[in-house]
Amino acid sequence: MSNIWIKKPLNLLLNESEGEKGGLKRTLGATNLVLLGIGAIIGAGLFVRTAAASAEAAGPAVTLSFVVAAIGCAFAGLCYAEFASMFPIAGSAYTYAYVTMGELVAWIIGWALIMEYALGAATVSIAWSEYLNNLLGGAIPYEWCHSPFETLYTVSGEALATVTAAFPDFKGAKDGILVLSESQYEQLPSNLAALVTAQDGIINAPALIILLALTMLLIKGTQESAIVNGIIVFIKVAIVLVFIAVGWAYIKPENHVPYMIPEGTPGHEGFFEWGWGGVLGGAAIVFFAFIGFDAVSTAAQEAKNPKKDMPVGILGSLAVCTVLYVLFSYVLTGVANYTEFQTAGKEASVAYAINTYMTGWEWLGTGVSIAILAGFSSVILVMLMGQSRVFYSMSNDGLIPKAFADLHPKYRTPYKSNWILFLFVGAFAAFVPGSVAGDLTSFGTLFAFVLVCLAVLLLRKSNPDLERPFRTPLVPIVPILGILVCGLMIVSLDINTLQVAGFWMIAGIIIYFAYGLKNSKLQK
Repeated sequence: MSNIWIKKPLNLLLNESEGEKGGLKRTLGATNLVLLGIGAIIGAGLFVRTAAASAEAAGPAVTLSFVVAAIGCAFAGLCYAEFASMFPIAGSAYTYAYVTMGELVAWIIGWALIMEYALGAATVSIAWSEYLNNLLGGAIPYEWCHSPFETLYTVSGEALATVTAAFPDFKGAKDGILVLSESQYEQLPSNLAALVTAQDGIINAPALIILLALTMLLIKGTQESAIVNGIIVFIKVAIVLVFIAVGWAYIKPENHVPYMIPEGTPGHEGFFEWGWGGVLGGAAIVFFAFIGFDAVSTAAQEAKNPKKDMPVGILGSLAVCTVLYVLFSYVLTGVANYTEFQTAGKEASVAYAINTYMTGWEWLGTGVSIAILAGFSSVILVMLMGQSRVFYSMSNDGLIPKAFADLHPKYRTPYKSNWILFLFVGAFAAFVPGSVAGDLTSFGTLFAFVLVCLAVLLLRKSNPDLERPFRTPLVPIVPILGILVCGLMIVSLDINTLQVAGFWMIAGIIIYFAYGLKNSKLQK
């Protein structure tokens, strides 16, 4: 009779991590792992969320928001480091759950990680496509960089004056063309709607191309992928450091006074929009700029000295990014007043500060655009790598088909898994709007964080004498705080995201009982 709570024996897991002849190649050192973490963490979040958190909640104290968010991530990071040093095997949170909480929970977390890595890679590739087109001045035709479910509504020529006269709020025409949102288009009466040009998307080709290129790179080899990731990390970190170094001279002390948004400030009436409440509100906004360090743990089976290097990779990348985030946000809010980011928000915020206040450094604004594009690229690369390694472990356990664990005869990479993943992620990126994923990526990540923290508590109780090359400090305080912080973040997600995540989980459980349970090697 099958037992859905069966746990993977520790000795079996340890044998798998040691007996790797013909398996994944151990090619990654501590530096590679730190760069892998930085590659996953520093995406566009640094450039986009800093201004948003400053304008909406924290003001100049967004620097403290980054510190609070980093502490929240550190709780989970310390727990990941303990497991990664003990069990240097691909699979990350899935593997840790299999040992401590049983097969069903392991399957559920493996299924949730698909939301973090696969859907995350698709969503970021769509953003990569959009940002590339912005950088090229809109040179890519709309239909070739958008999903068939997206429509561009534009008004130009004589119709422009007619529409704007009837709806004065519809403003912001650029080069004689006004772009309307779908809700604005639906507000128009039929006679005015007839003046609007509607253009449907066909396929998001740039998103598909970047996914194909990075998939082929991952198949070529983990070391090669790590080298390319290292180059990308160097480019974007160099741009960040140049902005910090140059911008420091342009800081106006008065922009940091008051440091926190005072009570009663117009537009900041909510508890999480001023003072220390604003710092916490800002932390919730920037928290997701840290997501990605857990992807380091999926590469444990490819680390040269995992017991020593995995904690360095996980905690080192988190520490480096925290320092960069704090310095970057301090300079950005010092160069331009936080109130200005209410209008000059999102990707435009950093370029706005440079072009408005840093005379002679306008080229740096272009550099920031390149850094954002590079950031997107490395995030996609690490997410695709992380997902294929989770699939590799699940396949080796028999929970998903054997093809996901087949290694390339020459490169020793899970090439079939990479190609299957490309088809799934590519189909999503090419034909589905990026907004559909919403915060599903965040749900998958936070859910994994909660279970890893819980797993540390369970394993400390069931196997207290097990060798732990790295020990999470202050147990049970650190894991409990990790569970609470990440649990609160999950609860704060919007109801639609939680509903979709619920349906996703139900579908996963059905697949487990229909296929995984029957084919599980442990059950046999």
